[in-house]
Amino acid sequence: MGRKALFFDIDGTLVSEITGVMPESAERAIARTRKAGNLVFINTGRTMGSMKAVLPSLEADGYLCGCGTQLWLNGKVIYQKSVPHERGLAIKKAIGDFDLDGVLEGADNCYFRKGYSRIPLIRDLKKAMEDHGNASPSGWDDDDYEFDKFCVSADEKSDREGFFAFLAPDFQVIDRGGDFYECVPKGHDKATAIDRVLKELGMLREDAWVFGDSSNDLACFQYAQNAVLMGKHDKVLEEYATFVTKTVEEDGIEYAMENLGLL
Repeated sequence: MGRKALFFDIDGTLVSEITGVMPESAERAIARTRKAGNLVFINTGRTMGSMKAVLPSLEADGYLCGCGTQLWLNGKVIYQKSVPHERGLAIKKAIGDFDLDGVLEGADNCYFRKGYSRIPLIRDLKKAMEDHGNASPSGWDDDDYEFDKFCVSADEKSDREGFFAFLAPDFQVIDRGGDFYECVPKGHDKATAIDRVLKELGMLREDAWVFGDSSNDLACFQYAQNAVLMGKHDKVLEEYATFVTKTVEEDGIEYAMENLGLL
């Protein structure tokens, strides 16, 4: 077997959504596959600003962040896409006008509205990011920063359709379930991220293996010829999976890599 490039989602794939940590078995498997000559990449919807605290000890060959909006290879940024500043200001205003709330995700930090959010999911997300040092003290009234993508949540007072129509010219909206939506600049997703990295490395599509569990992994599952689905997963991925493994808590990463000869 020649050198392979392995692309891992974080939440629900490498990191347990129950314990919030990566099992030792996953860390061990990644170390073994790299020792065998394979390349390891994190491919996540998280921007770098919200990722470092999640995987502090993991060594990887690159980081594909923000659904393809920022790519790191061997410690250097090889691609960056930020929302144009004026468009970003309009988006912040529109989120309020259409009565949603959310988080703006930048390369270095994440930004919330100052004050209380009526939407519980956003309150919980803000607290979690503050606890990990990933929430900027700057709020949405400040205009001295840019962001790459964002997430919003809605409730019975929100005009989802109106807001999504406002985004339609230049954003795609990924329904993550539970009235939570990931909003990414068009032309960017986890598959475009993989494609850019493979071309940079001179590797072929068949050399890529993807590991994921949720709806924002759909593009890379459709793209890759080798797609490993976690035991707990979004059903939208099932028809594209080439191997279904166990859950994170059941050492699913190591189990898959053992069975697929990637160690």
